[in-house]
Amino acid sequence: MTDKPTTRKDLMKPVQLLGLAFVAALFAGFVTLMSMGFFQTRPADQIQRALIVALVAAGATFIIVLVSVALMLLAVDPSKVTATVDRPLLLPKDAPDATPGASAEPEAPRAADSAPRSEGATPPRSTDDGTAPRA
Repeated sequence: MTDKPTTRKDLMKPVQLLGLAFVAALFAGFVTLMSMGFFQTRPADQIQRALIVALVAAGATFIIVLVSVALMLLAVDPSKVTATVDRPLLLPKDAPDATPGASAEPEAPRAADSAPRSEGATPPRSTDDGTAPRA
């Protein structure tokens, strides 16, 4: 059971990229048509304007999605696609492996937590108009 190495061609399947961009363009065009009242009874010049704006929005969306997804795929190293990650990603590479929340030594108490509190004392509350209460 040997897997052939992942190539950039495997990552960038043109049909999938074009399909994703086309679906996004259709969605943007349909939303534009709906928002401009294309499916309502309107004068012909407003319907024509809505159709032109929808085509421009769909074309811009197609190009933006296609270019952005292709650029994101260029950032992926094909050899690291199938590699397993067995350590936390946000820790530095030279840090010892540790599970989050499990530390070897307990944390020292904070200064605010170690100060004694009197049990009956409550902080003064402000009134509804934002001024401090009177004593």
